[in-house]
Amino acid sequence: MRKMVRIALEGITKRFGDFTALRSITLKINDKEFMALLGPSGSGKSTLLYTIAGIYRPTEGRIYFDGKDITDIPPKDRNVGLVFQNWALYPHMKVFDNIAFPLELRKVPKQDIEAKVREVSQMLHIEDLLDRYPWQLSGGQQQRVAIARALVKEPDVLLLDEPLSNLDALLRIEVRAELKRLQKELGITAVYVTHDQAEALAMADRIAVIRAGKILQVGTPDEVYYRPKYRFVGGFLGNPPMNFVDAEVENGYLNVYGSRIQIPAQYRALIEKLGVREILLGFRPHDAEVVRGAAEGLAGEVYSFEPLGREQIVTISVNGAFVKVFAPEGEHFSFGERVTVKLREDRIVLFDRKTEKALEFLP
Repeated sequence: MRKMVRIALEGITKRFGDFTALRSITLKINDKEFMALLGPSGSGKSTLLYTIAGIYRPTEGRIYFDGKDITDIPPKDRNVGLVFQNWALYPHMKVFDNIAFPLELRKVPKQDIEAKVREVSQMLHIEDLLDRYPWQLSGGQQQRVAIARALVKEPDVLLLDEPLSNLDALLRIEVRAELKRLQKELGITAVYVTHDQAEALAMADRIAVIRAGKILQVGTPDEVYYRPKYRFVGGFLGNPPMNFVDAEVENGYLNVYGSRIQIPAQYRALIEKLGVREILLGFRPHDAEVVRGAAEGLAGEVYSFEPLGREQIVTISVNGAFVKVFAPEGEHFSFGERVTVKLREDRIVLFDRKTEKALEFLP
């Protein structure tokens, strides 16, 4: 039976000389949870992963596995499986030996090594590749070998550092589905680093969005996507990302570059309580529609349109501010045509323009 493992990070700060890579990060990861660390390059997500692995020691803070302080325990004694971005396979070793290597380091009996390698290779559908060298494999096959090597020692925690980034787009979609299925079947606690928001949304139970060494928001994919805590979170997730336009509160309405829309019902009491007047209005491209004729919404003109098969992205210029909206594939637009962007009220997110923090999260 697999060991239950919950991870707790408390006040983790990591400095490299004068540079602070992580800033007082506190995060709890549940047993059997698939947690994605999502952020742009240089945000500190890989540093945090390597701190959990024990490769880096935190400058400040403590790390716990199931309540046990493992901050000072070396990586080899933490029983974690680590999969790197470049897979780091030994080119002079056959696939079997690459997978078996962690067990050989532990001096596991040869017959047990044979059984474990066969078991994990069947799980990952690479049992017919065991006699090949890494250079004889495709990228997807090499990636599976790297995961097999991490799993063969039955780790308590699986740590993955952008393991799909070297695969082509179609293969990434295929492998991420397999990886998610495998993690759930094994019931293993997994921490997954990625800069790809689609990957995080598709795979994770929860996502921790990281920027400049700080965690901005932790939540389920729906929570971080539909209820972003900061403008950065809304703008980082989604393709196209969330639209943002400046708005002013005036007599129960939001004035957006001359267009007036009613303050969404869920925000009326909050705006009155907070007394904010300068607002940043955010909405997802699929939470609006382009309409012709008089309607409440954002008045503008068609700037461009991009057919995508079943749908198209229409870019609207609202007094010089550009917003993107999905429209049905068969609908035809003309450059410069006057239209209105009608918003879905319950999906609007309002931010304080100065702090760029969502109003519902303001103190």
